[in-house]
Amino acid sequence: MKRQASSKTAAVQPEPNAFSGLNLPNLPAGTGAKPVDPEAPQSRWKMGRVVLQRETAHRGGKTVIVIKDFASHLPLSVIETIAKRVRSACGCGGTVRDRRVEIQGDQVARIREVLEAEGFEVGGVKA
Repeated sequence: MKRQASSKTAAVQPEPNAFSGLNLPNLPAGTGAKPVDPEAPQSRWKMGRVVLQRETAHRGGKTVIVIKDFASHLPLSVIETIAKRVRSACGCGGTVRDRRVEIQGDQVARIREVLEAEGFEVGGVKA
């Protein structure tokens, strides 16, 4: 036996686009927007402010720069991407712990440059 589709399960026809018939030839050309790099985190989020802190406690006398106070709306994946870029720029090791980035060595100037290039406002330790 063949069943007929009830009105509840029938496919809903999409409405036509309200702007499909719109023709406005006298509009000025749009401003030339810069191409956006989809890989750049700043194209998706407002980065906010971070604080640099120099630490040596419980590290065997070694200096570590901690980047902390990331904005709460930034996901951990963005923080990890930023950490990777900072480590690459500094040529050193580091890690992400509890939404804080720990970079080995005393390279405040390089870290500050990378963070500002990413769109952060940087406070804390001065170079």
